[in-house]
Amino acid sequence: MSTLQSEEPRFLADGVRLRRAAPDDVEAIAELQARAHSDAGWDTPDEGVRLWIRDLLTRPHPTFQPADFVMVEVLQTGAIVSSMCLISQTWRYGSIPFGVGRPELVATHPDYRRRGLVRAQFELLHALSAERGELLQAITGIPWYYRQFGYEMALSLYGARIGYAPQVPALKEGQVEPYRLRQATEEDVPFLMAVEAHAAARSVVGCVRDAAMWRYELGGRSPEAAERRQWWIIETPEGERVGFLAHPAGLWNTTISATAYELREGVSWLAVTPAVVRYLWAYGGSKGKCLAFSFSLGETHPVYEAFSAGLPRIQPPYAWYVRVPDLPAFLRHIAPVLEMRLAQSVAAGHTGTLTLGFYRSGVRLTFERGCLTEVAPWEPQGNDTGAAAFPNLTFLQLLFGYRALAELRAAFPDCYANAEATVLLNALFPKQPSSVWPVS
Repeated sequence: MSTLQSEEPRFLADGVRLRRAAPDDVEAIAELQARAHSDAGWDTPDEGVRLWIRDLLTRPHPTFQPADFVMVEVLQTGAIVSSMCLISQTWRYGSIPFGVGRPELVATHPDYRRRGLVRAQFELLHALSAERGELLQAITGIPWYYRQFGYEMALSLYGARIGYAPQVPALKEGQVEPYRLRQATEEDVPFLMAVEAHAAARSVVGCVRDAAMWRYELGGRSPEAAERRQWWIIETPEGERVGFLAHPAGLWNTTISATAYELREGVSWLAVTPAVVRYLWAYGGSKGKCLAFSFSLGETHPVYEAFSAGLPRIQPPYAWYVRVPDLPAFLRHIAPVLEMRLAQSVAAGHTGTLTLGFYRSGVRLTFERGCLTEVAPWEPQGNDTGAAAFPNLTFLQLLFGYRALAELRAAFPDCYANAEATVLLNALFPKQPSSVWPVS
């Protein structure tokens, strides 16, 4: 048994204790979470969030178990005043998979905030994630807050293009809809996986879903849970499958939002998208006052080009918070991707060392004829802060393709690189888009 799973509750200050969740904690955790994550405020619980919590704690999930929720309870009353969870999943960097721990659903009662309760829970979940061999933790959340716990905003999150009634294309008189949508079933899982694998090439970082996770996406959640999506197969009138579409069961405010839309290789986005827009508009109108449709598919996506005239409003992306507790280990793990990039650059076959300084710490990369033979911790000494230097955790922005080296140098005066390091870093860590749809 995991040492953390068998760990006794830890007593904190102020008459509270930290422990892992048990089966009979479901309703208390769900109540706290539904209130803390309600857009309408504490006094109006979000029932979709409540169902999401119940699903995680009571329904079989491919990567989650109830003890992956941690919580702080008041000793005198037994009330749960803070909780969060860790959802384990597999991501990839290029074609290299790695384990990720996703802290999620961070919630604290207003009377118990600013007491270090969230920090204590992060320490426990970080230890659990490390025990599982996960090389990275990633979380979505409010501005700045998670920087306190070793995270840096280093991957694009969300981003959308939005259209309105005038942009919905009408069928010509007598024209038959060239594509139709039907609900996806478990029999479609191999197709869904194949189409997603084809789309993965557009994103340097992505989340990997196996068949079990796809089955969970299709039918594992309660119908009204916050994370539940409607999944549709796009096909020709003859029944040939050409792609898939997903959206929430209801409107987001007054917008119907596609959160996944992909086509198989060789299918025209120009041909299919008008039918998808017509479907979204009709579905949104059936759910209430629908004033807009959106494709919430990240910073870049083929539909943004194929239907550019019909998506006049741009919603810029936010960002994922990312934590890499052992940077040398992560760089060693993704070495095949780095070696491939180097081989395709002006520095192909490079031999030498590259020291990256973070002012209080650093790493040294050693190359031999284009192969990354060693990645080791390195400590800046005196005026030697490395061939390149990055303040705080800004190197993570470069690592994950979120910012180019020139952008970091323009934003941070204490970020620099000498001539050779500039060439190598541009080759090893080019700016590239990512759109990560995580396990939840």
